[in-house]
Parts: sequence; structure tokens; C-alpha cells
Amino acid sequence: MGDPTVWVNPKEPIDIKNMKVITFGEIMLRLASPGYKRFSQSEHLISTFGGGEANVAVSLANYGIPVNFVTRLPKNDIGIWAEKELKKQNVNTSDIVWGGDRVGIYFLETGAVSRGSKVVYDRANSAISEIKKGMVDWEKVLDGADWFHWTGITPAISKGAAEVCLEAIQTANKMGITVSTDLNYRKKLWKWGKTPAEVMPDLVAGCDVILGNEEDAEKVFGIHPEGVDVTKGHVAGEAYESVGKQLMKKFPRAKKIIITLRGSKSANHNSWAGVLYDGKQLLESPTYDITHIVDRVGGGDSFMGGLIYGLMTYNDDQKALNFAVAASCLKHTIYGDFNMVTIDEVEKLMSGDASGRVAR
Repeated sequence: MGDPTVWVNPKEPIDIKNMKVITFGEIMLRLASPGYKRFSQSEHLISTFGGGEANVAVSLANYGIPVNFVTRLPKNDIGIWAEKELKKQNVNTSDIVWGGDRVGIYFLETGAVSRGSKVVYDRANSAISEIKKGMVDWEKVLDGADWFHWTGITPAISKGAAEVCLEAIQTANKMGITVSTDLNYRKKLWKWGKTPAEVMPDLVAGCDVILGNEEDAEKVFGIHPEGVDVTKGHVAGEAYESVGKQLMKKFPRAKKIIITLRGSKSANHNSWAGVLYDGKQLLESPTYDITHIVDRVGGGDSFMGGLIYGLMTYNDDQKALNFAVAASCLKHTIYGDFNMVTIDEVEKLMSGDASGRVAR
């Protein structure tokens, strides 16, 4: 059984090989137009895989933490292909539930300068959208786990996905396992009859760590800071202390509230930082100026993966926050959803070395 305080004050040196993280959500086939082409200009699309919780799982696996990804996939060539891509990244897939007819797809058109990126979803009737309560034996899946992670994308998919997500959270709570969420508001997905405000409170109530961006808390719970405009290119971290206080009041189980701060100067040029509120103080990370973004999809997931790693292994919330921001900063230089970076690369950037010099 996991100890939900293990990441707060570890008394002994932590061996990450003895840890276990479980993530639950949908993995999709990603079909992207090449370079900065529009869909209508593209003669072919580049295929990869991605999805919020799968992306977090890959980050953790890259850092050496054992991680199991739970989803539902069809037992066909595309579903098996998706599983193989996860296995390539050392993610344990033994808890995948096989069934259904199709893998969800999303199409990506990468923006440039003043033209924003576009995402088109084709995930109706995907295998995980048809998941039902009782299909996952959560006590068995969570046995020996230290941490369970989900995002607000999963309950947006369908009523069944929301119910199974709640099953997992409640089981993890009973077993003493730390639970984290990324609120991840996706307006285009909430189509099954309930609003986020109706569904999310019961799920978030079981969480110890809550992550959101500058808009999530407002869109989902109506909680927002005053005087913030992300289009100005810089987001002041101190403005979000009130958001942390309001979220903790609404969800008293929560021990840490983290907000990612993205200032959009253009589609290719963002500022990037984060803040962490622990109920007593607000910690703020360094701000990175990302001038030539390669791929920003999965940026929040790479932050979450880095944050979970930092909170589980460092006895220092500031260092954990800095690791998460640096890891996510590096993700913006990597094509695809997955953050293919090492601990050494992240810690090098944390130390102030952003030179990008050739390593020989």
C-alpha cells in the first residue's frame, strides 16, 4: 500500500525502482500536417501517438520510475500498434483492458507566428469511451502503487469514462495512495450531457495534488485571478495565490496546488513558468523564454510528469517545481506528444545552462 506522505518528508534515500505510478486515460493516434502546413496543403500526415496520461507515463518512465498506463484499446492492428509504442518507452501495459472497435484520433495543424495551432478530434465511439464500471479491477491495478494520476480529459470523454475514473480515485483514496490531477479543460470534448462543473468536483475532491493552467480553474470551477491577460506575453505568478487558496477551500484534501503560466507572444514564442501553493506559501519558478517552439503539444503533460518525479524524489517543493518547469521547457523543443528527455538534461537546464551546446 502506498504512503501518501512519502513525497513530503522522506526519511531515507529513495530508490525510484521501488516506486510505482499508475496513470489512466486515452491514448490516441496523432495525425499531424508536416512542418507548418495547413491541413488543406498536406499531401501526407505524420503519425505518432499521444494523450494526456500516456504522455505523463512516458515522462516518468524516462526518469526511471516504474509506471503502468491503464486504458482500453481494441484488439486490432492499431490498438496493438499503440501498445507497442508505449512499450518502446518502457511503460508497463499489462493493465490495458482490451475491447471495443477503434482507437481515437486527433489531427494537428501546427501554427506559426500569429496563426494558432488547430486540433480536430475524431474520437467518438473509441474503445475507452465505451468503458464501463467494473471493467478495471482497481484494487488489483493499484496494489503496491504510490501514486495515481488522471486528467480532466478522461471524464470529458463519456459518462462511463467519468464513472471509471471516480472508481479509481475512490479506490486509491481507500488504499492511501497519493492522487493527482491535471484539470485539463477541453471544451470540444464535453458532449455527453454533463458539464465539467457537474462532474469534476466529485473527482477533484479525492485529489492530493491539483495542477491547472491559467484558465482551467476559471473554466471548470469559476475560480480566477484578477487582472490577468495571457496575450500580454507574461503572466505574473503572484496573481495565482488567490486561486490556490480558493481551490484548497473548495477541496480541503488538496495539499498542493500548481498553476502553469504560459505567456503567448506568438505561436512560436512563449514565456513559461509555474507556481506552487502549499497552503502556507506561494513558490514561483524561474521563467523561461522559449523563442523557437518545435511542438508545444504535451507541454502540460511533461510538466506534470516532471512534477510527480520531483515531488516523489526531492525533499524540496521548490526544486520539484523547478524540475517540472525545466522538463516542460525542454519538451517544447521535441516533436511529438512524448517528452524524450533525461534527468541529467533537465537538471542541466535547472542549473542555468541553456546554451544548447553540442555534448561531445
